[in-house]
Amino acid sequence: MNRRLRMGMVGGGQGAFIGAVHRLAARLDDCYELVAGALSSDPTRAAASAAELRLDPTRSYGDYRDMARAEAARADGIDVVAIVTPNHLHAPVATAFLEAGIHVICDKPLAVSLAEGQALAALARRKQRLFALTHTYSGYPMVRHARELIARGELGDIRYVHVEYLQDWLASPVEQSGNKQAGWRTDPALAGPAGCLGDIGTHAWQLAAFVTGLTPSELAADVHTFVPGRRVDDHVQAMLRYANGARGLLVASQIASGEENALNLRVHGTRAGLRFSQESPNELWFTPQGGETTRLTRGRIDSPAAAHATRIPPGHPEGYLEAFAQLYRDAALQIVAQQTNTPAPPESLMLTTVDDGVAGLRFIEAMLESQARQGAWVGV
Repeated sequence: MNRRLRMGMVGGGQGAFIGAVHRLAARLDDCYELVAGALSSDPTRAAASAAELRLDPTRSYGDYRDMARAEAARADGIDVVAIVTPNHLHAPVATAFLEAGIHVICDKPLAVSLAEGQALAALARRKQRLFALTHTYSGYPMVRHARELIARGELGDIRYVHVEYLQDWLASPVEQSGNKQAGWRTDPALAGPAGCLGDIGTHAWQLAAFVTGLTPSELAADVHTFVPGRRVDDHVQAMLRYANGARGLLVASQIASGEENALNLRVHGTRAGLRFSQESPNELWFTPQGGETTRLTRGRIDSPAAAHATRIPPGHPEGYLEAFAQLYRDAALQIVAQQTNTPAPPESLMLTTVDDGVAGLRFIEAMLESQARQGAWVGV
């Protein structure tokens, strides 16, 4: 790349977990420079947050709409904005920057309703701007290698897909004791109608679809709240049916005591099966039908898709931040390709986009509809 992309950020100020993660990811491959921000809806906190990050005070904004207008008018304005706000602001913030002609990298879920997501997708296409969605786990080299194995037929016809995402951090009502992250994630006015379903259920859904290339045509859901007084779900599970006859099971839970960040995927076909665990992201287990299980490791596999997402030699672990950074790197490669009217590297096209976000919102809508119909099978 000839230069760093100029990046702005909305949200992610003092006390915000995911904002710091986005900033680290953006810096890792030296593709971006953070130059502007509307880091909080509180002007005092926004200014203090900008000062901590050494931003030019004239490019610290108290309102994201002012930021979109001002940055679009500058000769040295931002190329791309990172949106790291609570869910209810994703759509209005993204709309303001797309309308200003600025590329968008947004945390998931895309929006709080399918209608909002579809409107964003249409606007991004009309404005011809990149809209990347940070489904982090698709950035792992071994996840991309798993996708490549399935695409070239190593598993045969897919028969069964099992994906689970288990955490325990909401097993008690921590939102009632001042936990900021729990507070907004369990408030339907800020998170939308889906709690665990939107927060980590969409990750499980996207990972299974990304790796297999398949999206279920029907599902039957159980959406449940275990913690008394909680206003959104904290545990969901669903049976899945695929158009090719395959079956699946999806479980996402934030009350699974003893679990940390257990995102696990198993895919079984007519010729072989594979399994991946996010907590051991540098390995992938592959077993041919009737054969021996092979442990595949990052850095020792012949895979263009994995090589594109690999930075360091075998034996040096890469993890969550590198996977996150891969999405930022792929977004930068595509933005620069558009700016220079050159083809983007094909491996960068694995980046998750606004269309993946719309698919995730269809999943949420189908899950809630099925639950409202007492677990009936509904189309996705």
